[in-house]
Amino acid sequence: MASVKLYLDTRTKKKNGTSPLKLGINHRNKRVLLNINISLSSEQWDSVNNKIVAHPHRQVLNSFIAQIVADVNIRILELIRSGEIDRMSSHAIKNYFLSAIRVSNTEDEEINNDLFVDYFKKFVESKKGRTKEIYAATLNKIRSYIGENPIKFEDINKSWLQRFESYMEESVPSVNGRGVHLRNIRAVFNDAIDNDVTMAYPFRKFKIQKAATAKRAITAEQLVQLMDFDCDKHQEKYRDFFMLIFYLIGINIIDLCNLKKEQLVNGRIEYIRAKTHKLYSIKVEPEAQSIIDKYKGDEYLLNILDRYKNYKDFAKRMNNNLRSIGNVEMGKHGAKTISPILPFITTYTARHSWATIAHKIGVSKDVISMALGHSFGNRTTDIYIDYDSEKIDVANRRVIDFINQIKNKKATHNS
Repeated sequence: MASVKLYLDTRTKKKNGTSPLKLGINHRNKRVLLNINISLSSEQWDSVNNKIVAHPHRQVLNSFIAQIVADVNIRILELIRSGEIDRMSSHAIKNYFLSAIRVSNTEDEEINNDLFVDYFKKFVESKKGRTKEIYAATLNKIRSYIGENPIKFEDINKSWLQRFESYMEESVPSVNGRGVHLRNIRAVFNDAIDNDVTMAYPFRKFKIQKAATAKRAITAEQLVQLMDFDCDKHQEKYRDFFMLIFYLIGINIIDLCNLKKEQLVNGRIEYIRAKTHKLYSIKVEPEAQSIIDKYKGDEYLLNILDRYKNYKDFAKRMNNNLRSIGNVEMGKHGAKTISPILPFITTYTARHSWATIAHKIGVSKDVISMALGHSFGNRTTDIYIDYDSEKIDVANRRVIDFINQIKNKKATHNS
């Protein structure tokens, strides 16, 4: 049976007195040592408990080596089950694990957790989905700005942040867009402070700017106009899905696409929101059910992912088609000119519009906040407030009835 153990290789000390920490793999007289790019003094390594002690970054480093050991153990089990490890030479085993766990076997490429980019990279890897992509975009901006120059947490001060913000002005013209990257940097600093990596915190003096944004909601009358508009056949499904988002209290597009059939239980859709990881339970009103029935999926509740590569592809097509719904004028040589009725509409518009209309008809802000999954008041108060689905159900029915009343009045007036 193979065994995995960490060793502090004191045979090869560096000039600063530290020695490389190595991972040993033993299997039937085959012994492999992997350099995992961490150097420690003898006082910083507890060989009995296999953990780093008395090191300023011990929490981060211990987490790092625990992940490597767990990964190696899983891969060893896979190799044993397949019988492949018995056919591998020591050299082959070493190369396999060096590649698998993505560490270097050279002393010159040691991981330095003092370096901001190294820590940021680990922070990105701990995230998932869209959140991971957003942080990765910030990391790419930082790398583009600093080039090959190493930078520590302590190097990033108010002046550095001001220069970085100026650097981003060309590629990120929006104040709020630049603010996203700066808040991501702040989040990494907060995480590093929590893990005793640094005491530096430049955001005490540097304030992230925020510009007022245009409201993304449309009025109830505009919503009815969209519902009644004589659009092209291929645009109808995008309008239907927009209305489904509205009827489901602004469900996020990623959550809508990933709903499974079994998540529709007793007339309610129950799911964990991808962004917040909170549980949602939404009553499916008849207006929503008719759209669900129209677009039934094979594996999923809806057929979106049966026809599109992923939710992003669908969302992009949906936004483009919604914005192209409008009056069409034919020009010379058959050229079309479109005057969209809602040129800035997106999937998010449904969520914002539900909240705006709910507020207009007298739904309390607390109920609107609960319906959207927002916190209200302070966090401590939030703990003692029950998630009241009945109030949310009543609010959603009121919003839909209000829209239907406007739609019916319009139909009566035009008849």
